[in-house]
Amino acid sequence: MTVIVTDTGFGPDDWTGGFAAPGAAANTVTALDVPSDADPDVLAEQLDGVQLVRVDFPSFADGRGFTIARTLRRKGFAGRLRARGHVLADQYAMARRAGFDEVEIDDDLAARQPENQWLARADWQSHDYQARLRG
Repeated sequence: MTVIVTDTGFGPDDWTGGFAAPGAAANTVTALDVPSDADPDVLAEQLDGVQLVRVDFPSFADGRGFTIARTLRRKGFAGRLRARGHVLADQYAMARRAGFDEVEIDDDLAARQPENQWLARADWQSHDYQARLRG
């Protein structure tokens, strides 16, 4: 089972469609499951009709997913971006700033890092270093 983390806390996964790998037949794909080593420039060319992109984080120390998210947003992708895997509560603000809309974690991580730890970072727009310098 998985938990979806948003700025409002924990919730169920409301995506009802399936996921395809990048490069699948473009006319039927509405969601992509992207590995952390995907080339975001190539990926951006495959997003016609895609509503959701789920980027894998195989380790909390692997930040390539943040680059993928930022690149896709800069290239105009306006659909849902989801980080999936080993993303920690401490990384939630960074994930949101990179362009992710939500984070998908497993039940074990949700038990180790409960909702209040994620909500403490949900005001990600106000608590960056620039806001602290201005304040």
